[in-house]
Amino acid sequence: MSTLIRGATIISMDRQRGAQPFIGDIFIRDGLIEEIADKIDVPDPDNIIEGADKLVIPGLVNAHLHSWEALFKGRYDNMPLELWMLRAYPVLALNPLFQRLIYLRTMIVGMESLKNGVTCLVDDVIEMPGQSLDALSAVFQAYDDVGIRANCSGHIMNKPYYQMIPHLKKLLPSSMLRKIEAEPIADTDSYLAFSREAISRFHNRSGRLRYVIAPSAPQRCTEELLLATNEMSRQFDIPYHIHVLETKVQAITGQEFYRKSLVHFLNDLAVLSNRSVLVHSVWVTDEDIALIASAGASVIHNPISNLKLGSGIAPFRKFLDAGINVGLGSDGICSNDTPRMFDVMHIAGLLHKVVTPDYRKWPSAEEILRAATIGGARSACIGESIGTLEVGKKADMVILNTRTLNFSPLNDVRNHLVYCENGSSIEKVFVNGDVVVEGRKVLRVDEEAILAELREYMPQFQKQYGEIERLNQEFQPYVERVYRSCSERAIGINRFAGDEREWVVENTDCKNP
Repeated sequence: MSTLIRGATIISMDRQRGAQPFIGDIFIRDGLIEEIADKIDVPDPDNIIEGADKLVIPGLVNAHLHSWEALFKGRYDNMPLELWMLRAYPVLALNPLFQRLIYLRTMIVGMESLKNGVTCLVDDVIEMPGQSLDALSAVFQAYDDVGIRANCSGHIMNKPYYQMIPHLKKLLPSSMLRKIEAEPIADTDSYLAFSREAISRFHNRSGRLRYVIAPSAPQRCTEELLLATNEMSRQFDIPYHIHVLETKVQAITGQEFYRKSLVHFLNDLAVLSNRSVLVHSVWVTDEDIALIASAGASVIHNPISNLKLGSGIAPFRKFLDAGINVGLGSDGICSNDTPRMFDVMHIAGLLHKVVTPDYRKWPSAEEILRAATIGGARSACIGESIGTLEVGKKADMVILNTRTLNFSPLNDVRNHLVYCENGSSIEKVFVNGDVVVEGRKVLRVDEEAILAELREYMPQFQKQYGEIERLNQEFQPYVERVYRSCSERAIGINRFAGDEREWVVENTDCKNP
């Protein structure tokens, strides 16, 4: 099949043009971009799309999300990460979800993503209380059916809950410790076997789906697991996706557990590389940034989630200045509460204007667009295939109508994309050269039927989950004591002098939470 897009405004995001718009034609054949030029003469293409008043951009890449949270959309507010996780990722009393509900949960993420111009996402799949191949199969099947490109993880943590947070063990009553110790914990060998089987079953499925190694975070995983998963990442040349320094508590955690920052700890383990994807990285020092840059690792910036959970503001400009590849992510669907990347771009474009009065260091629309496209693609280790509109790359692209309110009156289309657009101007979305969204409808699945089926399951699920939340609330007073103590000791400082965003840790012993 072939498609000719004729006379459109194009933002290619390639090395030559970046986000500079130009007028031209795009010819797609068998899922690949075969030619981009001022004018292309092709005899009898299967489809012709007239590009007048149309803007063509690379498909957006959501470089980090958690589909598990889709069932909790709109459920939580005004809680920092450590308290929020007691509800969104409870410690006790969870039973595995049945496959059909996992499929529907994943499908609503895929549908909303595609309808808002996301052609590729990285789903860090956390299945509580533990992941199975059947559960992961439901995730891959949903993304396969809806037609999106997706990297899906086997997310793993293998420490007891009380070992993940400083001083929590000594605060908890023995009865609560016994409850935690009764919960099963994954072991390294089992996870490696699981991942090998997942790679065999799902990796490169349909030419769009890939498996990702995802140790949860340094403080949640043993050194043995961190080393073994890094080796597997190297062996199969797939991303090493890990949460690092998201909150003030985690800033203290590194000092308490290892007497060094969590980035420094990972570097000393020799697990930082160009496959490493450090998610959040809010509370990094200048030394941490230098280590990340030296390793060639990527950072995923999740500005909306970081704001909603009160985690802080990541040093976006310092990352770029250090030459670090940066992608953008929505993060979880109840810490955002959507996978819409136009929202993420908008907030990312605005947020960093408040950290310094030096407006020359504020992010440009082009920098935001780069992070939302090729930056995310590179972090997913597929930048050679997607992320830009170039000859030989996959035809993952979005066509927007520039005669909508969002583009009227039309000035700089780059600014319109970051500050004006909300996804409503999208006319078509292509993945692998196939149209998967047209006229605000996903074409491969019945959206109304899927939503109707999901609604049937939700009352019973919400009732049962409410009981689980109540059981896990017994941990809250103890976690809150640690949170308050660590927050008092990790003090964020915005110094309005040349973007000198710094933070310091006072009294890092944190001995009396």
